[in-house]
Amino acid sequence: MPGLSAAAPTAYSKRNPFTAEISEVQKITGRDSTKDVRHVEISLEGSGLTYQPGDSLGVFFHNDTEAVQAMLDALGLDGGAEVTLGEQTKTLRATLTEDLELTQSYPGFVEKYVGAAAEPVEALAALVEDKPALRSFLEQRQIYDVVHEHPARITAQQLVDSLRKMQPRLYSIASSQSEVEDEVHLTVGVVEWHGFGRAHLGGCSGHVRRAQEGEEVRVYVEPGDHFRLPQDPSVPTIMIGPGTGIAPFRAFLQEREAQGADGDNWVIFGNPHFTQDFLYQVEMQAYLRSGLLTRMDVAFSRDQAEKVYVQHRISQHGAEVFDWLERGAHLYVCGDATRMAKDVHAALVEVVAEHGRMDAEAAEDYLAALRDGKRYQRDVY
Repeated sequence: MPGLSAAAPTAYSKRNPFTAEISEVQKITGRDSTKDVRHVEISLEGSGLTYQPGDSLGVFFHNDTEAVQAMLDALGLDGGAEVTLGEQTKTLRATLTEDLELTQSYPGFVEKYVGAAAEPVEALAALVEDKPALRSFLEQRQIYDVVHEHPARITAQQLVDSLRKMQPRLYSIASSQSEVEDEVHLTVGVVEWHGFGRAHLGGCSGHVRRAQEGEEVRVYVEPGDHFRLPQDPSVPTIMIGPGTGIAPFRAFLQEREAQGADGDNWVIFGNPHFTQDFLYQVEMQAYLRSGLLTRMDVAFSRDQAEKVYVQHRISQHGAEVFDWLERGAHLYVCGDATRMAKDVHAALVEVVAEHGRMDAEAAEDYLAALRDGKRYQRDVY
């Protein structure tokens, strides 16, 4: 039988995603929030796909049809023109909408675009020769911006050949199959900003915002073997997840409830405002009442004069954090890699040093030993 269980998850993959139906998209931040976060439910019915808490869902999306049309207009191209991508022939409009990367920009596009143009695109050609300047130019710009600012005379096929295939976006799964069965839930923060004279949305998160219930989306499961609940359900867990970093911990708590796990669970969550940004507040309060969630500490950074983040809560409750670790707790961190994860790690080093009565180097060694023992796991992006 092991052969069967090993084969089941590979029926659908990144190369062969499952066409699923979006059954619900619900905004879970308040009307006055600075963030737009959507709770998304997707049906996996008929796919045979299975996942574990800690896994991610790969999502292929459609580019915005209006943004695609504006790009065609800027280039003077006919969306109905036939183009070839790999072994497929379809219209330029369909190919740009369904198959190619138009939101994440990269130097290779500019190089090919400049090379294909019938007449010199001098400003871009100069950037191609200056790699740091090109990287800086592309940092805030989508492919759309490059084309709008520097329209070139280029054929439909040359445009397609200049672009790379769309890469799916990975989202931490926010549900346990023990509870939701043939569904999968995601917590999607919509990426949006204004610049260069136009509004910008992220590729996949923009698709989620536009999506209607019943729409199809292609998905696959990406295993997260580096981010797993303890095998022993009596082991305590500390889960640190600000913003959409709460997603896998919703899955963890659903799974611990389904297991009848008796290990203590502690969630540390942060976001700007209590009234606008407390994601899954009702569920978390229900878990506190039932006792599944032993404690929850929150850091709403903008609700007082001084900004308070999750790392401040770790420092504030350092004695208890260290006590839980000494009791064998598994420690999890999910969310932003660039700042939050580093700040949380620095706070943990200080807590271990102070309450374990050791120097910073020994505290780093303590946390490294937890990592080696799979008791300190991070899902950061």
